[in-house]
Amino acid sequence: MKVLNLQCAHQHDFEGWFGSEDDFQSQLARGLVECPLCGDRQITKQLSAPRLNLSTSRGEREVAAPKTEVAAPPAAPTATAAQDVTSMSLAQVQAAWLQAVHHVMANTEDVGSRFAEEARKMHYGESEERGIRGQATPEQTRDLLEEGISVLPLPIPDALKGPVQ
Repeated sequence: MKVLNLQCAHQHDFEGWFGSEDDFQSQLARGLVECPLCGDRQITKQLSAPRLNLSTSRGEREVAAPKTEVAAPPAAPTATAAQDVTSMSLAQVQAAWLQAVHHVMANTEDVGSRFAEEARKMHYGESEERGIRGQATPEQTRDLLEEGISVLPLPIPDALKGPVQ
């Protein structure tokens, strides 16, 4: 298995696992490789050092697993919270964003193009309040905000919308 460090045109770094260099090039040419953060398909391979699994004296393998801890942001941003975000590495910000997207997808109902209609029904008490996500045009979003209905645009890459193969 070949593990490659990849980067999209928006400079999001990520890993790709391929059976061989030919597999990577073939998938890239067919537009099958995309950034998990933004869905961009303009991908370049980055230089990387080979990974070595070094054995300990007893023959056991040590593998360092990345640890990402993300705390829920405070209700109102504080100067400290802003400083914490600015001190995060790009990889940490990307990991936090992906974790937030996964949380939203796991804890909301996808109402698709009926988003504006469903949001209004909940706001005016015509249906039970629940977490929803879906698509809305910029005009629908503006109208919802003008009515006092809180909405938040959240781009979700296509790769996260379905099961990973």
